[in-house]
Order: sequence, then structure tokens, then C-alpha cells
Amino acid sequence: MKKKENLRPSRRRMSIRMREAVSGYLFLAPWIAGFLAFTLYPFAYSLFLSFNQVSQDPMNKAKPVFVGLQWYKEALTVDTTFTVALMDTMRFVLLSTPLIVVVALMLALLLNRQFRGRTFFRAVFFFPVIIISGPVVNKLLESDAAAVVNPENYLIYDVLRTLPDVISAPLMYIFDNITLILWFSGVQIILFLASLLKIGQPLREAAAIDGASGWQMLWKIYLPFLRPMVLLNTVYTVVLLSTFSDNAVNQKILSDRQLAGKAFSYSAAMSWIYLLLILLTLLVVFLLFRERRAKEGNA
Repeated sequence: MKKKENLRPSRRRMSIRMREAVSGYLFLAPWIAGFLAFTLYPFAYSLFLSFNQVSQDPMNKAKPVFVGLQWYKEALTVDTTFTVALMDTMRFVLLSTPLIVVVALMLALLLNRQFRGRTFFRAVFFFPVIIISGPVVNKLLESDAAAVVNPENYLIYDVLRTLPDVISAPLMYIFDNITLILWFSGVQIILFLASLLKIGQPLREAAAIDGASGWQMLWKIYLPFLRPMVLLNTVYTVVLLSTFSDNAVNQKILSDRQLAGKAFSYSAAMSWIYLLLILLTLLVVFLLFRERRAKEGNA
């Protein structure tokens, strides 16, 4: 009898866990169905199309014919417009990502200070995220509103042009794309702010009592603590910029969807080349910012 009584609570607990699991899966079911139907299936089908040539019969039914790596070879070796667009987009991503992350970190450090109107300025920097869209940014680019107005009128602009290219190129890029950098920094600022708020006031006060300067606190307290968030924001920025609808590669893929003789297949192949390049970029980012505690401990 005692054994049966001991089993009842465990059975009851298991039944509660089972009910909770079923409830959880029921809540997830709409998302899982949407993911399978609208994400995973198109994802796999685009890979299938990239190895085939789609033709239509008289009954207007699509018939894929396997062509292997033909579209991949054509995109990389024949179509010069794709390679140029790919290089332009990757240059845009690789130059803009570190600038956006650094600017977001600097603004987060400023917005984390105590001053009047802090909440208002936090909302101002996040507001572009709410209204951002392809047509809005496209208008900014067409009207040259993304750059500093008449930068040649400023003395600092002339000074920057006299510096070596390694130093002047990133700084000149900031001048030419200052609006876009701020436009894409909203989410990163919020994430950095959330991490900064986790740094307790006692730790800051202890560092101040020990005589730590603001520069020392930045390098010894803030940056080590924000390292995981730097990785997250860098990954987020790379994905955000690479999926931006108006970048050169996405425009090329979109414009070549209905090419005669290679409808959808050629665009699918270009998409997968672009995806692999972005994944390689994300791998490099992960290797640069990953935690190295285990290696340091072994040393």
C-alpha cells in the first residue's frame, strides 16, 4: 500500500507536466504550422529550383529539368552584374556594420547617463525603427538626405581627405551615410541600454572610489560586460543590412526572377550564393567575438 501511495504523487506530477507540455505545443502549433508552410517549404523549394530549369508546358504547368550547378556557374563566372552587385553589397555590409555597432554603443553610453529629457531622446533614437521601410529609405538616398549637407563646406572634411586612405575611408563613409547609420542603430541602442542597466550602481561606485576614470571603466567594466551583446548586435546588424530590400544584390535577384529560360531558378541560385556568403560573414563574426574563458582557463 505504501508503494502505491508513493507512486500516486509522481504519476500526478507527470500528468501535470504532460498537460503543461501539451498546452505549450498547442500554443506553438500556429507558429510551427506557419514556419513549415511559409518559411521551411519555400526555403527548401528555392534550393530545389536553383538546381533546375523551370519550363512551362502547353497546359501552363511548371516542369523543372535538372541542370546541376549551371546557374551557380553562370552567376559567378558569366553574369558580371551579379558579381559587381555582390561585392558592392558586401562592402556596404562590412563597412556599415562596425560603424553602426560603435555608434549604437556610444549613444547607449550617453543615453544611460542621468540628464533631463533622457526618455525623450531614447524615444527619438528608436523612432526611425518604427517608420523604417524600403520606400522611405529609398527617398532618403535619392534626395541625398543620407549624407551630411554640403560636407565640403566644413574644415574637418578637408582635413579627412588629406589623411591616409585606411583612416579617411571609414570617416568619409560616415559623412556620406550618417543618416543611414543612425537609422539602423535604434534596436542596437536599446539592446546596449538594457545591458548597461544590468551593471549595478554599487559596482560603478566601487570603481569610482578606487579612482577609476571613465576611460578605465569603459575598458575594464563596460566592454567586458557588453561583449555578448556586441556579438548579438553585430549578428543582428549583418542580417538587417543583408536583408535590406534596396541593397544591390536583392534588387538584382528581384529583377531577374522572370528571365526567359531561367525563371525563378537563376534568382534562386543567386540567393543561395548570397546566403552562403552572409553565413560565412556571420561565422567570422562569431569567431571574433566568442567567449574564450575555457581557453584562458587552460592556459
